[in-house]
Amino acid sequence: MPSDEYANQLLTPPNFIALKRTESTFDEIPVIDIKAAFGDNEEARRELADLIRDACINVGFFYIKSHGIPEEIIDNTIAVAREYFSLPEETKIELDIHKSLNYKGYTALLGENTDSKGNGDLHEGFDLGWETPLNGNTSDVGSVPRKDGAMAGENVWPKNPAGFKEAVLEYYHRALHVGKRLFPLFALALDLPENYFNDKTTKPAAIMRLLHYPPQDPTSFEKDPEGRQIGIGAHTEYADHYLCFTMLWQDDNGGLQVQNMAGNWVDAVPIPGTLVVNLGDQFARWTNDIFKSTHHRVINRSGAERYSIPLFFGTDYDVLLKPIPTCLTPGSPYKYEVMTAGEYVKSRLEATYAHSSKD
Repeated sequence: MPSDEYANQLLTPPNFIALKRTESTFDEIPVIDIKAAFGDNEEARRELADLIRDACINVGFFYIKSHGIPEEIIDNTIAVAREYFSLPEETKIELDIHKSLNYKGYTALLGENTDSKGNGDLHEGFDLGWETPLNGNTSDVGSVPRKDGAMAGENVWPKNPAGFKEAVLEYYHRALHVGKRLFPLFALALDLPENYFNDKTTKPAAIMRLLHYPPQDPTSFEKDPEGRQIGIGAHTEYADHYLCFTMLWQDDNGGLQVQNMAGNWVDAVPIPGTLVVNLGDQFARWTNDIFKSTHHRVINRSGAERYSIPLFFGTDYDVLLKPIPTCLTPGSPYKYEVMTAGEYVKSRLEATYAHSSKD
């Protein structure tokens, strides 16, 4: 006869067993090589998924390397972003995000306030969503953008600088390809079939931002020790607030920090050749908080301009965010209201931009 403890383990999903060994007071963020995600070795993908599960349960953040996005494409995107953000404010504001019903376009400095206790975020941004690749290759996400859902709609594009749309869309679709390869790994990490998310990500929500953080006066940190006005205030993810995960390119000026359970801020230092992945609230809701959506912030103490490119991945907007079976037990019922992904995204974006609305 098996022991009671062993019998309970047989009845308990592995995710809950993993939680028992969780040490959330981390002091570093794991680096994971995802080369196996692009190969045919099922055993290697399983091993990779186990590493991702530990990172998702213990930290909520991890770096990925061997992602395959060429440095030249990244450099081209940052070059046009740098040119765009250097334009006069009156030019950029022509595409003010508040003029868009689906939150696409330009966000001015202090136009967001991700921390409700903050005084506005010291960055400006440009938001876009899915659009047909200019090379016509639609193999990853279908041939046309979804027309239903709360967040569907066209992108807006600036007239200058030349080549902005081309460079940005090239990076967007390269990164989207990487993100699509992560979904089967998340499925395996949750003890689900690899194709579990396939029918939920036929035309997934994939919101990308170009972000520019101007240099912040070092004396401002002495005047504002509680960090009420920093690059991005502490949050469980501005747009990944609402989506499954974010894949972030950051320049070498640093500034991203992740908070562990002890309340300490851990630097997500820039590592050449890597992207930073962090889980959003959508995955936390879906997994009933098995996967962590960890508080983080950005403080640009570098004395230089900082640039980053987050790409926020979600499901199709009409997918119901209801509990994943492997994340429930009789003693752990579902904690959240069931709603569609589109409804959730729109509600969170409305809350984020409410303080700067001109209506």
